[in-house]
Amino acid sequence: MQAYVARPKAEDKYPTIIVIHENRGLNAHIEDVTRRAASVGFLAIALNALFSLGSTPADEDEARKLFQQLKAEDSLQNFIKVFDYLPGRKDCNGNIGCVGFCWGDSMSNKLAVNVPVLKAAVASYGRQPNASDVPQIKAAIQLHYGGLDEQINAGILAYEAALKSAGTQYELYLYDGANHAFHNNTDPTRYNEAAAKLAWQRAIDFFGKYLK
Repeated sequence: MQAYVARPKAEDKYPTIIVIHENRGLNAHIEDVTRRAASVGFLAIALNALFSLGSTPADEDEARKLFQQLKAEDSLQNFIKVFDYLPGRKDCNGNIGCVGFCWGDSMSNKLAVNVPVLKAAVASYGRQPNASDVPQIKAAIQLHYGGLDEQINAGILAYEAALKSAGTQYELYLYDGANHAFHNNTDPTRYNEAAAKLAWQRAIDFFGKYLK
């Protein structure tokens, strides 16, 4: 797979965060998020789910159309394979987490279900996994939702109930007045600065707790 990688300058082994993009692909915004993670002491790697279909279109509408051509199971397996790749990097210490947004949130939850070595997963305003799959989760989970995002939020209660029943370590935050994609500062119609900054700091603190 194609990926964008960022890390601190010093040669060392770092805890690793897989950054998973929205349904707009691996664009400049996600590259910026990846650098943010690196700036606070993580090896950060953002995979490009559209790699098999060519480069990510600059036009976001065209990028979203390409996602309709992806097969869900193929995409999941492509992301799972990064867990085979990362231990071979000299700058990875083996403690791996992931953070996803929108389409990437769903993938973050899927990785939590399917990858036992994942230590921490942060998911923002995306589709929740089936309740029956939650007992498979070994990672600690942190969830972020916009208070106005009614369609996605409809799945919160069932997910939280399943997490509690399974005894999974989790944190769940609901941001009043924030909508879907509130973290994306390149989308002025959805970006909520206060919610975005708070959610990101909570995510970094969470990774610091479980990966460092």
